[in-house]
Amino acid sequence: MRHGKKFNHLGRQTAHRKAMLANMACSLIEHKRINTTVAKAKALRIFVEPLITKSKSDTTHNRRVVFSYLRDKYAVTELFKEISVKIADRPGGYIRIIKLGNRQGDNAPMAMVELVDYNEIYNPKGNKAKKTTRRSRRKKSDEVVASNEVVDTAKEEKSEE
Repeated sequence: MRHGKKFNHLGRQTAHRKAMLANMACSLIEHKRINTTVAKAKALRIFVEPLITKSKSDTTHNRRVVFSYLRDKYAVTELFKEISVKIADRPGGYIRIIKLGNRQGDNAPMAMVELVDYNEIYNPKGNKAKKTTRRSRRKKSDEVVASNEVVDTAKEEKSEE
């Protein structure tokens, strides 16, 4: 029976599990993307998303709470200065888990974990700014300007005669 089993213990003791999740969270914050197993990725999402939510309001108390989980000054600084600014308007869902297939050695299901706002390929806000259409009006306006210049030079030649 699984009464009261709220999260995956990942086959580890409590201290080992907390240390592993803290290290994975620090790596995710530093590199913005990591590869791991699917089970660890899902456990990491449960571990990190509340910390990212706390980083939205930069107070001393929130910094201390996040530091008690991560135990890495650099990761806490990066989280509160860079990541919290980028995810300020997002209401949740800061992490994306993409399944990659099975690992060669032991056939474990692998996944890539990434921060959603740091991937420009999947980010819809970034794509709208870069998207262009094939029907460009610039060419027509350049042709009009060029033809106007030809007409102007022709008028100038007639007026000189």
